[in-house]
Amino acid sequence: MRDRSRDITHAISVALRSVGVCAPAAFGAVNGWAAATVETASVTRDIPAQSLALALEAFAGQTGLQLVYVSGLVRDQKSRAIAAGLSATEALEQLLRGTGLEFEYLTPRSVRILAEPPSSRPTTKPRPGDQLAEITVTANRRLEDLQEVPITVQVLTNAALSRLNIKTFDDLVGYLPGVTAHGVGPSQNNIYIRGLGTGDFANQAAGSNGSFPNVAIYLDEQSAQLPGRNLDVYAADLERIEVLEGPQGTLFGAGAEAGVLRYITNKPKLDTIESNVSAEYGVTAHGDPTSALQAVINVPIIADRLAARAVIYDEKRGGYIDNIPATFVRSNQDRSIAYAGGKVPVNSVVINNSALVGQNINPVTYSGLRAEALYRIDEHWSALLSQSYQSMRADGVFQEAATDALGNPQPDLTVQLYNPSFDNDRFENTALTIEGNVSDLKLIYAGSYLVRNVDQVQDYTNYAHSGAYVDYYQCVAPGPAAKCFTPSATWRDLERNTHLTQELRLSTSANGRLRGVGGLFYENYKIQDQGDWFYLTALPYFNPIGPPTGYFTYDGQIVCGCNPHGVFEPAPVTSNNPDVRPPGDAFFNDITRGYRQKAAYGSIDFDLVPRTLTLTAGSRYSITNTTEVGSIAGSFGCEIASDPPDPCINREFVNLNALGLNKSYSGFRSRVNLSWKPSGDVLLYYTWSQGFRAGGFNRSFNTPDYSPLAYEANPAPFQTQAHIHGGWTAPLAYAPDTLVNDEIGWKTLWLDKRLQWNGALYQEEWQHAQIDAFAQDVLPGVTINGGNYRVRGLSTSIDARAGDLTVEAGVAWNHSALVKEAPFYWADGTPINFNTLRTSNGGPTLANPAGTLGSPLAGAPTFQGNFRARYELAVAAYRAFAQFGVTHQSRSFSTTDRLTLDISGNSIAYELPSYTTFDAALGAQRGKWVAQLYGENLTDTRAQLFANYSLGYKAVTPNRPRTVGLRFSYNFSDK
Repeated sequence: MRDRSRDITHAISVALRSVGVCAPAAFGAVNGWAAATVETASVTRDIPAQSLALALEAFAGQTGLQLVYVSGLVRDQKSRAIAAGLSATEALEQLLRGTGLEFEYLTPRSVRILAEPPSSRPTTKPRPGDQLAEITVTANRRLEDLQEVPITVQVLTNAALSRLNIKTFDDLVGYLPGVTAHGVGPSQNNIYIRGLGTGDFANQAAGSNGSFPNVAIYLDEQSAQLPGRNLDVYAADLERIEVLEGPQGTLFGAGAEAGVLRYITNKPKLDTIESNVSAEYGVTAHGDPTSALQAVINVPIIADRLAARAVIYDEKRGGYIDNIPATFVRSNQDRSIAYAGGKVPVNSVVINNSALVGQNINPVTYSGLRAEALYRIDEHWSALLSQSYQSMRADGVFQEAATDALGNPQPDLTVQLYNPSFDNDRFENTALTIEGNVSDLKLIYAGSYLVRNVDQVQDYTNYAHSGAYVDYYQCVAPGPAAKCFTPSATWRDLERNTHLTQELRLSTSANGRLRGVGGLFYENYKIQDQGDWFYLTALPYFNPIGPPTGYFTYDGQIVCGCNPHGVFEPAPVTSNNPDVRPPGDAFFNDITRGYRQKAAYGSIDFDLVPRTLTLTAGSRYSITNTTEVGSIAGSFGCEIASDPPDPCINREFVNLNALGLNKSYSGFRSRVNLSWKPSGDVLLYYTWSQGFRAGGFNRSFNTPDYSPLAYEANPAPFQTQAHIHGGWTAPLAYAPDTLVNDEIGWKTLWLDKRLQWNGALYQEEWQHAQIDAFAQDVLPGVTINGGNYRVRGLSTSIDARAGDLTVEAGVAWNHSALVKEAPFYWADGTPINFNTLRTSNGGPTLANPAGTLGSPLAGAPTFQGNFRARYELAVAAYRAFAQFGVTHQSRSFSTTDRLTLDISGNSIAYELPSYTTFDAALGAQRGKWVAQLYGENLTDTRAQLFANYSLGYKAVTPNRPRTVGLRFSYNFSDK
């Protein structure tokens, strides 16, 4: 497969270099031929699908042609979307297709629109409104009919988002077969497409430790992915949400390895005043109520020249997790009780959570606004300026404690927290898009700057049971004065993320026989992460810690400060917080990481047979420079009895600046596609494509001293092999992983466009998958390049309309398996056989930390499906509707880690059982207002969306309990 990928990539890159020489002449010839056969008037800007009257008005304005028709002909008619660059004749043909209208030129500058003669009309033509609405997308970086795009794309339009009451990512993901998410709360998800997930770290320092996501998130033209934290754009005044499945490395670059999630906003309209408001109130079983308000306004400021559009929203969702009474008592089974002599001292502090006991402790509030201004510079050029702001405040936690820290089962929808917890997540995005025509080419400049700030605090008290060293920081040594101080602990993460992107894109007309799109791309992506763990409670016995001021060397190598031969070298360190940490801070990360990506890409379509058989070839050459600086420091060795400095610096630390963590990766990522249209309503295609995501660095943690992988001068019996072969140490850097996709698909329309059936068969090869590896008795928390996974799957969807009944269904089947294990080597180059190793407690032999042959991926259910039906009918002066939906997902696993065990000895590769949920809605519309009564999760099913052990107990993320609500909206516009 690797040789095949390399050969195809090389062929495409050679072809594109040839095209770079020949394309200007070829395009000139094609355009010269077109100019000789059609009139000079053309469409200068995309015309979206809308009412036919508005579309004709836009067409006339752009072409300068006079249109003559009777207004009744176009009333209640809908137009198709039109791409810029079409000749006037081609554009008008597309606008009128399927309307029963035709046109004729009266003069070179005037056109009459009239009804088709009866003899030319199909006898089985459905009445207006019976056909499925055309959906336009920009998956190929140009405006196209969804049915013309030869990749798998799921789309939820503005109308669908409203009908399904989708406003957040948690609402959205259930309606996307083939898409899953592992998360611990709003805006705290890892998103997987087609099951390509491994079960990444939870949010403790995910900004420092987590792999970059393999699914790209875009807000219009701005990329916005962040490890462990999806950008949860509130779905207010969106035109649509697109999900592009499979690798999109050619057109979207690093991060779009498994696919792309795109939020497309509604843009200002130059020719109409629009305004609408909506209000909502709902109740949740076992929880508090929900309320929401939203308002949208669109105002032309200068007729046909300048318009502004704005949306403002606020929603508070009531909580449904209870914090129940609990008392924390240390146990002789605690993992680190050896530091207290193997038994809990009699004078140890016992705490309870009575001050924080409460019901429904996890409300979440979304509030924000977006303002956009569109300026039409002239007939060929326009500029769009957009400013977005959103704040999300989530209190408490969104995971239930399936068990307590000692493994005892707990009631549904409950936790035992000893400290306040919250997550504040805010982002701002400023974007400028300029587009216009340069000769016969369309040029787009898109520049965006996104700033995201996260401040999160979580209770960490249960670490006193599960942590391997925690009693060192909380207990006094054995003896008459033996004592353990309070186990109360928290962690805090302060994270700042910035994305600066610049893109320049050129495309030809979408309707020539030879078409192309290409551009230059630049991204500066930075994460500044400060994570602090406050579990040091023996405060009188420790000095506070701070950032290091240098590093130690021995024999020309950087070594641990614990090395007795080490020589200290003063050196600077990058710090987001240069201050000495407050008492109680036992450990911190202060890291700045990210990458700069520079890329050039191109994709060319050529009709081997005009309008029937099309060959597409594209490639992207990118250079990604990944860096990491900062420091890690802990308070080991800072107990006052060992006479540390005050503050305690340069003891247990890593100076990342000194390690020179700077690495560049470059290369081509390509795609080839062959599309065949045997008829106007059938598209068959084959796609081969590649995707990738950037590599990164580990935090230079040493292998634990008690690990069977650790080299020790005086080894224990279980460390014999490590002693012979020099031990194993995690690599400082991990490389990009890649995805190769083979896909055969179809997109079809039947019964005069009243039935749509799309689907795809695919095989994806995920090579050198980045794996988060951690096992308390074996490995430090590191990311490594694991083995190769294979996913084989089928996705298909059916949309149908019969009069007032609309039916939609979608399913995805995926089978994933590890087909090649990751190799591990001792320091002397000898392969490690984990089946011959045991841990210090003499447990069973180990498994490969990166997965074993045949094991499935995480977040990869075999089956996902949903079904929706909606019926509309006239009742007196009202337009009433009823809809019903069902969603099903089969079982899956929380992680690929088969090595780590919880305190009870159970694997943390928790099984997530299958589940089924039901939704329904009733409503009515009269004139400008709509009222909808909705019910979600009607059977109050308790689905387990994710499970993890990062807080020292089995924590399960459940879906939201049954919610019933009423939404009322009013449209002030006349249109």
